[in-house]
Amino acid sequence: MEQQHLELSSEQVSENGESLTVEEAIANLCHEELGKRYYAAWWLGRFRVNTPDAINGLLAALKDESDRTEDGGYPLRRNAARALGKLEDKKAVPALIECLECSDYYVREAAIEALGMLGDSSCIPALIKLLEGGVETAVLIPGKPHLIQPYEDIIEALGTLRATEAISLIKPFIEHPAEKVQYAAARSLYQLTGEAVYGEYLTKALEGDNLQLRRSALLDLAAIGYLPAAKAISETLAENSMKLIALKGLLEHHLTINPKVKSQILSDEAIGVMTLMDSLL
Repeated sequence: MEQQHLELSSEQVSENGESLTVEEAIANLCHEELGKRYYAAWWLGRFRVNTPDAINGLLAALKDESDRTEDGGYPLRRNAARALGKLEDKKAVPALIECLECSDYYVREAAIEALGMLGDSSCIPALIKLLEGGVETAVLIPGKPHLIQPYEDIIEALGTLRATEAISLIKPFIEHPAEKVQYAAARSLYQLTGEAVYGEYLTKALEGDNLQLRRSALLDLAAIGYLPAAKAISETLAENSMKLIALKGLLEHHLTINPKVKSQILSDEAIGVMTLMDSLL
């Protein structure tokens, strides 16, 4: 890993026409131009630069007050949180937990996603706290396109973190008016309980009329690796590329947990998924 960092820092890496070295990107986190700060935070996450200087710079960016939108948002903090989730350094966990108190919804959303990626269970109590009030208080903010909290991300993170203590809090969200929140609840509850009813819930969602919701269900099924959904995934009305991503998720999950993999013998289920994937190519 260190060798990769050294090689990257010695080169000019270009994205969207702008070339940077690692050192320049880290320095730009404090640049007088706000746009350069924002881009630098994105760049460090994009290229997985998890050197100590990069981590410390991004942690400092989580407290930035200068990059502020007219409605009070913190764009740099958002990008810094997203980047820290990709860099696999649990040193960032306490600072990301602090971000859950930020007034900016999108900072909270980015921090929750990052905490789920980092996989540190110490954040579970803070995430559970965000579910206080339940479905009744999980409503849209007047004049805003989102709920008062990023419930979809909270629930998914708790599932990823195997937070079984949150099951009773998550279950009511299967009845939330927003379909994506329902899907997040089904996804998380399957991960936490292993009960097929939640996998079937997402499989049934593939029959819905809304393409965006079918895409969401595909990604959720991929995340939980619900193998019985394979045929329904291959037949749902969506792009073949999305269906292949979902089937790949099922296959990877199956190969990870199937003991036959150790002897290099593919199961009939795995072969079946691969056959479906071939039919979509």
